[in-house]
Amino acid sequence: MAPVPEKAYGNFFEEHCYIVLHVPQSLKATQGACSDLHYWAGKEAGAEAQDAAEAFVQQLQETLGGATVQHREAQGHESDCFRSYFRSGIIYRRGGLASALTHVETNLYNIQRLLHIRGRKHVSAAEVELSWSSFNKGDIFLLDLGKVMIQWNGPETSIPEKARGLALTCSLRDRERGGRAQIGVVDDEVEATDLVRIMEAVLGCRVGNLPATRPDKSVNQLQKASVRLYHVCEKDEDLVIQELATCPLTQDLLREEDYYILDQGGFKIYVWQGRLSSLQEKKAAFSRALRFIQAKGYPTYTNVEVVNDGAESASFRQLFQSWSTKQRGNKNFGRPSKSIQVRPDVGKLRSQPELAAQLRMVDDASGKVEVWCIRDLGRQPVDPERHAQLCAGNCYLVLYTYQRMGHVQHILYLWRGHRATTRDVKALNCNAEELDLMYRGALVQEHVTMGSEPPHFLAIFQGQLVVFQGHTGHDGKEQPAPATRLFHVQGTDSCNTRTVEVPARASALNSHDIFLLVTASVCYLWFGKGCSGDQREMARTAVSAVSGENKETVLEGQEPPGFWEALGGPAPYPGNKRLPEDVSGFQPRLFECSSHMGHLVLTEMVFFSQEDLDKYDIMLLDTWQEIFLWLGEAASKWKKEAADWGQEYLKTHPAGRSPATPVVVIKQGHEPPTFTGWFLAWDPYKWTNDQSYKEVVDGSLGAMPAICEITAVSTGFSRPAPPPSRLPPGSRLGRQDPDGQNGQERSQALVDGRVCSGGKRPSGLSVASPWEPLLHTPSLSPLSEQELNDFQLSRGPSNGGADPLTLQTLKGSQDGSGNERQPGPKAGDASTNSHHSSPRPTISGSLPRQRLMHQAVEDLPEGVDPARKEVGARGPPATHCPRNRCI
Repeated sequence: MAPVPEKAYGNFFEEHCYIVLHVPQSLKATQGACSDLHYWAGKEAGAEAQDAAEAFVQQLQETLGGATVQHREAQGHESDCFRSYFRSGIIYRRGGLASALTHVETNLYNIQRLLHIRGRKHVSAAEVELSWSSFNKGDIFLLDLGKVMIQWNGPETSIPEKARGLALTCSLRDRERGGRAQIGVVDDEVEATDLVRIMEAVLGCRVGNLPATRPDKSVNQLQKASVRLYHVCEKDEDLVIQELATCPLTQDLLREEDYYILDQGGFKIYVWQGRLSSLQEKKAAFSRALRFIQAKGYPTYTNVEVVNDGAESASFRQLFQSWSTKQRGNKNFGRPSKSIQVRPDVGKLRSQPELAAQLRMVDDASGKVEVWCIRDLGRQPVDPERHAQLCAGNCYLVLYTYQRMGHVQHILYLWRGHRATTRDVKALNCNAEELDLMYRGALVQEHVTMGSEPPHFLAIFQGQLVVFQGHTGHDGKEQPAPATRLFHVQGTDSCNTRTVEVPARASALNSHDIFLLVTASVCYLWFGKGCSGDQREMARTAVSAVSGENKETVLEGQEPPGFWEALGGPAPYPGNKRLPEDVSGFQPRLFECSSHMGHLVLTEMVFFSQEDLDKYDIMLLDTWQEIFLWLGEAASKWKKEAADWGQEYLKTHPAGRSPATPVVVIKQGHEPPTFTGWFLAWDPYKWTNDQSYKEVVDGSLGAMPAICEITAVSTGFSRPAPPPSRLPPGSRLGRQDPDGQNGQERSQALVDGRVCSGGKRPSGLSVASPWEPLLHTPSLSPLSEQELNDFQLSRGPSNGGADPLTLQTLKGSQDGSGNERQPGPKAGDASTNSHHSSPRPTISGSLPRQRLMHQAVEDLPEGVDPARKEVGARGPPATHCPRNRCI
């Protein structure tokens, strides 16, 4: 096993296996976080290589201990965790490598290859046949010719795909060419004829139309919703698999002395190993998983993840309905509990966004509050004295305005009662959009369902929120109230207290809560035996809006006859305490959202940061208690779909999530601290000067006709270059050093890598391969001096002749191509020009007159009339393709 140099991270050769170890390095991540150990198998890797990689993984696992998650990765089907390490993308390289050579040679220009680039957030590029037959309309292809790199974007590719493909291209240029290669982008072949001619010179003349986009094999959330838990053991050398349960799963199904397989719809296989399971079982984890995959008939590339008791990954935990890190006294390898046991200091919310995110409070709730009730498809303002009194049959808009960092911020709560009609809900969303337009898209919209209000929503009403049954009529008045009403009071402070009307019967009571019984003659404030002093104190304040001052306190077990008479007589009622949901075992997870065949498709960003948020993205942040949908500047038109995706995510979640979980829609540049606090660091000015994809390309490339003047620079030959008189003014030919390395001349880059998002590798990442890799291709024999003299470096004429960029590219490919892949057939191969014995294409053309007018007579290229300074007709004419111009 040999280590891979850091500059080669992300490059994988198909005939070999690699081991990748990620150890969290940041202070926040190391607080109990697990390491990840992957072994990656190329599609051409033999069984011996895979066995060797698996053996190395077992040795490392024993050294690292139990707090390590093991992964089995297959080429082209890697997990999101694996792909998240390589932000710029993964490169699949053909063949195998000799142990004496390095993985990647910087400044190596003798290369000719075609890369097929795919993916949205996680980009990958694979070497394919150097031919037009490799292309399709829906993907991106990179023609890499050493000093020139041409990115061809299919007509059906999206802007985000183009931008991330360009980021990968820039990363390749910077890492493998030292930033010295020139990049051209073909977005529209009609507007980029110069670059298309170069491609045709290398790939041959394109015949027929390109094939359609290849079907997307993305796994949608509906397919991931099915989970099954199996108990696994061996009996007489046979693998015995017994199904235990389906979703929703509970943590108590896992026993620490046993061994389990969790099947997530055939998409991914998890192996869970109890603390007391035998060492033999742990060593057989991958082999058992593969036997399970074969028995189920799943593809051999199905991803496998092995987790240990107490060191489960975030993705594994979220497959269960609840997860406690304290259960069964397990050693806690996960993150510490985020629950706050003491009353927090809300004054620190402005300066500590992490605290704001954990408490779900943007501030101390002292801002301005406006409330509208949805009636007759419109919104009617609510009297400020009745802001805290809502009806279960209505929908409300609650606008909260506050200041943060000197800027005015807004949160619009869309509150929906349990008994609200579909018509009212649609009107609620429409009126929210109208308000958002009035505020120029600056509103953060949070969808709230009755009974699941977030702490900040309750805090703005100071713990006095009361929800009545029934609804408000067209005249703004409530329905006639019944003679007897029962209200359930829950909460211990202003951030978690609500009062909800419930059916007036004894079975609705609970010994650990407080209830207010309102009759025509008296109001009873009933305290259960299990309620605390904080509950009693808040209850006395909360019910003032319902009962006034005339209240009679009643303790459980000491009720007067009138109390039971008002409830219809005594009846059994629960006495168990409602425990708050334990979210300590769940970690926030960030996903990119897209849609395929009408279903939601998610791509996870593991070890996420603000760098993962792009203006073209729709991102979903799941904090378990809330769902955030973040819309990039260029994706704001998908706001309605984003809210629907949040609901689809909850409905299809394998853990059986509550559909009442609040969904928050946020637009780029208007992020509240309850969102930014989940990120390790947040720069509010990150997107101040952010450029779009078009601005990056146009600002760096300039006008396409000028590409000839920019690219006629150094091309690296091993034989003497022709005399300067043979070259047009401003052109230079760099000489290749005797040791095979190119000279120090720098060619101007058409795309500035500084404006392309690349990203750094995650800290703590190590990559190793059982074989030392190399990147080396023997070059073709260089052109002779006579052949060089036959070329004219000139701008392509209107008859289809090639330009200097075409010559540069052909020269780079002739210098660099050394494998069996040769340029495709070209029209005109049967040319009978007597002075051209070489099979290489002949290039002719003319220079723009405006460039020739400023040259001295002795510096003019051969064939230029010194009197008129115009180019004469020299060299053989170029042949033509029926559809496109070819060399």
